[in-house]
Amino acid sequence: MGRLNGKVAIVTGASRGIGRATAKLFAAEGAKVAILSRTAEGVERAVTDIVEAGGTALGVVCDVGETNRITAAVDKVVAAYGRIDILVNNAFDGSAVSSSVIDLSVEQLQRNFDTGPIACLRFMQACYPYLRESGEGRIINFGSMAATSGLAGYGPYNMAKEAVRALTRTAAREWGADKITVNNVLPIADTWGAAEKHAPPPMSALARFGSPEEDIAPVVLFLASKDSQFITGYSLTPDGGAIIDSAR
Repeated sequence: MGRLNGKVAIVTGASRGIGRATAKLFAAEGAKVAILSRTAEGVERAVTDIVEAGGTALGVVCDVGETNRITAAVDKVVAAYGRIDILVNNAFDGSAVSSSVIDLSVEQLQRNFDTGPIACLRFMQACYPYLRESGEGRIINFGSMAATSGLAGYGPYNMAKEAVRALTRTAAREWGADKITVNNVLPIADTWGAAEKHAPPPMSALARFGSPEEDIAPVVLFLASKDSQFITGYSLTPDGGAIIDSAR
């Protein structure tokens, strides 16, 4: 406990799934957490969970696909907490991720890029001055195993997620002198709940999907903490042994 005492963290897409699990764990570890999501209801629910557990959280409604709202969201966090030490770029619009390459339209690809690498870039740029001032800034972006393996039928998703990884590697090199680490997470997790049942991921050594709370959020916490201070530009794969080093 207390691994993030005194830190301020922004978590996008934090109203459910991996984002929510990460925000709750960060708060339990002492961070002041900014909960960002598209709906006021989702934001309020996540903030209430954290506050009732004794943590500190600020809710900010933000659609990451709208660039002007990103700067406003970051400004609101700084106004409330005075600093930013950790940025978790988890949000992504998964409503239009499927398309073959031959059928892929520019419009569909653009939406995947708007809520993927472009949103990550805008948040990173907006948070950069505060992460640099922190002296040990942390950025954690989210890629995908589907993208590294070129999963058929997911052209726009794969392209967007691999662009996030390219951004991560480049920023890691450019911002290392500022003591900002930039890493990527490629999870395979159950983010839909008990209402839906899915077969275990193929080629997974552990033959199950990860739990956002027990398997994925702790990896994000590691990357956000002092324990990972000598790791930057990498893709960590909490995927039950599905990739096994091929993503490097």
